[in-house]
Amino acid sequence: MAKWRCSICGYVYDEVRGEQSTGTPPHTLFSDLPDSWHCPVCGADKKAFLPVKEDVPAGPAVPMVWRCRVCGYEYDEQKGESATGTAPGTKFSDLPGAWRCPVCGAEKGAFFMIEKEDISHDAAKTTVADVIFAEIASQGVELVFGLPGTSSLGLVDAVRRQESMRYIAVRHEENAAMAASAYHKLTGKIVVCLTIAGPGATNLTTGLYDAKEDGAAVLSINGQVETQYTGPYGIQEIDQDAFFRPVTVYNNTIYDRKMTVLLVDRALKYALLRKGVAQLSVPNNVQKQGLDARFCRRETGIVSPHILPDDGMIQQATKAIDDAERPVIIVGWGAFAYGDAVLALARKIASPILTTFRAKGMVPDDNEWLIGILGALGPPQARTLANDADLLITLGVGFSKFTNIPLDKKMVQLDIDPIKLGKGAETTCLWGDCGLTIPRLTAGVRARNIEHVLKEIAGMKREWDDQREREADPEAIPVRPPYIMKVLSETIPDDAVITLDVGENQWWFGRNFRMKRQRFAMSGYLGTMGFGFPAAIAAKLAYPERKVFCITGDGGFSQAMSDFVTAVKYELPMVVVILNNHQLGMIQVEQLMEHYPNFGTELLNPDFAAYARICGGEGVRVERPGELKRAIEEALRRDVPFIVDVETDPRRFP
Repeated sequence: MAKWRCSICGYVYDEVRGEQSTGTPPHTLFSDLPDSWHCPVCGADKKAFLPVKEDVPAGPAVPMVWRCRVCGYEYDEQKGESATGTAPGTKFSDLPGAWRCPVCGAEKGAFFMIEKEDISHDAAKTTVADVIFAEIASQGVELVFGLPGTSSLGLVDAVRRQESMRYIAVRHEENAAMAASAYHKLTGKIVVCLTIAGPGATNLTTGLYDAKEDGAAVLSINGQVETQYTGPYGIQEIDQDAFFRPVTVYNNTIYDRKMTVLLVDRALKYALLRKGVAQLSVPNNVQKQGLDARFCRRETGIVSPHILPDDGMIQQATKAIDDAERPVIIVGWGAFAYGDAVLALARKIASPILTTFRAKGMVPDDNEWLIGILGALGPPQARTLANDADLLITLGVGFSKFTNIPLDKKMVQLDIDPIKLGKGAETTCLWGDCGLTIPRLTAGVRARNIEHVLKEIAGMKREWDDQREREADPEAIPVRPPYIMKVLSETIPDDAVITLDVGENQWWFGRNFRMKRQRFAMSGYLGTMGFGFPAAIAAKLAYPERKVFCITGDGGFSQAMSDFVTAVKYELPMVVVILNNHQLGMIQVEQLMEHYPNFGTELLNPDFAAYARICGGEGVRVERPGELKRAIEEALRRDVPFIVDVETDPRRFP
């Protein structure tokens, strides 16, 4: 019989004595211990043990704590126990067989050894930062956008060692957060923003607010100074717990390393289920502490809830639909992924379909049931239908002021967020997932004759198409935005991914671009300039096999253009179409509408095509209508980041 010592904590296993705390009987050979057996002190596996001489004392090399299973009393070998006359330093194994728990009188056999976690953590080969990103990676997260710095060095190095993750170093943290928000909007998957304390954290916030407002799940990991916020004059020190609170659905700081896995699990759970931003700050010294993940508490959770209204509410909704003579369906972002289900409902109840701006492309624009966007940039026929309807069926709609849904109508309103329900005084509220609930509505409603409605919709679509065709003047110089959108509609591939900035480019895209099967992402409720280009970086990383187009303005692109070199660095080919009107065009229009003189909107722009070439990409400048299609086709052929700089003007209509 031999003895074996743990090389981590010094515990000695004696084959003669066995090990009471692990239930190992005396005379058990070390080789006969199961592979799952671990050191009862530090948790090290069998490989950490080496044979030692027989005169080495058995048991832990450091004082241990033993807990009574009956009452929870703890015997600390270092302190002893005055109530039983046990001197400090007395090992539990040396207590007499008659010794009893001083609280409940339980025998020695009722006690078990409490593992010394700190011993294991201090000896661990992995750090807190390693464990953070291993846990994130284990839940399917593959991408990190960030910028390294002093207070995040341990975190960045952990990403470097995580083989399943890709790190994209940006030039500005706002672009990292914008890209992370766009990635979730396009894929439904979560990615990480990673930056430093103080200025890095504050730079993230515009992009994080975009995610908050549009319900995009993002995980923000931020370095922090070594001590908790202490006040003014600390270098790069701000109270990040307070700073991030308004923008997050989950917000915490990892001060105790043993809480690492639990906090990461909760951050991911909150971000995904509450569809928002989760933020964890990690002090510089904590990042580098040893941590053995086996001794960390963890949680699990569902990926997405499957919520269905009860049968009574479904019946109430189907009755309201059956009783209506002129029902109209309005589709929002919450139902974007369920175009086929929406079409099946529309066909059965003979209802025209309107969409919000964010739901543009839910079905192709040429679909026989689709009228277009409801709102200022949509067809006037859509507003007529909404106003004349005797029932509005809203599916995952946000009810923004730009959509301006009439609230005095009878409604059947379906949404996954119960807080959003009940927008009108006469609303049948359905709390549920659109993908699950729409088919149940379709199954329950009566079928109608569709011929008359289809003829009416076809006439409306012809009127709108004819109007937009007349606007797309192929001779006007500078090139008119309606013509730009017409050419883009004809040349952008059906399976492309389009990212959109905020401004006049967005207005004309919503109004004049003809969607086929493309996907697009935009900054919805925050409406922030500078979203389009970092979103294009995210799109190309999400869909490397598809063509990516960024449609932006000179104002929006100039806010994010520093990261054009990032697209070049990581070899992310894309086409960036800049509507260059030398103005903050939308602001100019708003000044006109509110009877202000035009002031402060003029832009002095560089040659964006030359800028693309200087950065290592390609670019071309378009000044005449006949040059545009050739430029787009050339950009599609080139496997590099490519800027098409289109000289246009800020007028909405001649």
